[in-house]
Amino acid sequence: MLFVEANGARIPAIGLGTWELEGRTCARVVEQALRLGYRHIDTAQVYDNEREVGDGLRASGVRRDEIFLTTKVWTNHFAPHDLERSVKESLARLRLPSVDLLLLHWPNPHVPLSETLGALSHAKRMGLTRHIGVSNFTVALIEQAVALSSEPLVCNQVEFHPYLDQAKVRAACDQHGLALVAYSPIAKGRIKSDQTLVAIGRAHRKTPAQVCLRWLLQQNVAAIPRTSRVERLSENINIFDFELSDDEMVQIAALASPRGRLTDFGFAPKWD
Repeated sequence: MLFVEANGARIPAIGLGTWELEGRTCARVVEQALRLGYRHIDTAQVYDNEREVGDGLRASGVRRDEIFLTTKVWTNHFAPHDLERSVKESLARLRLPSVDLLLLHWPNPHVPLSETLGALSHAKRMGLTRHIGVSNFTVALIEQAVALSSEPLVCNQVEFHPYLDQAKVRAACDQHGLALVAYSPIAKGRIKSDQTLVAIGRAHRKTPAQVCLRWLLQQNVAAIPRTSRVERLSENINIFDFELSDDEMVQIAALASPRGRLTDFGFAPKWD
């Protein structure tokens, strides 16, 4: 497994996203992913599956110190006392003393960022998490967060796939030593019939999904594709035995369009 390194964190380059995975299915998929060699699992308070993710971790038999586990604080817990309490509740559901990475899930303009980052930094100092970071932050918010945080931020988790140009956010992350972690890295499956990706995949005997994930990997971006199917778990992690050419990388980047974003809620920030 390759890693993306940032501010002291070593984030496994391919992880498992668990959004919309529920109950026994969630626990089973987490367990199978870890048995297949995944070492990066991503969950969140709002996914309502932290308990099942913890069950899957224990069932896998993989040692805890080999697993990089991320959870995310939901926006209604951003006031300092709420944040600490909610993180302790997350750890109780996971049945773990700490996580490896704790993220602010979305920006919340109704709570001063300085207060939230103060509480997030405090959670790290208390030992509730090894690392902290943000998710769905724009360039301007990254600048503010880095300036306000008393502990180093290690990543910004954002939507990123060939249809969405994230060059500005990537540049801001690079400038401040933050890793980029991509959710929806295969555009929620929309890539499977894309002729450019199919053709490139054929040349390497790989699927369009594997081509997308390799494209992100070669940009030093970690990816957390979500799936509930075992065969897809195997497919998504089998990307370390080929390399895209510079020309193929450019062809894939050219697929981006202004309408490429798939995750956009009413509370989202004004995107770059």
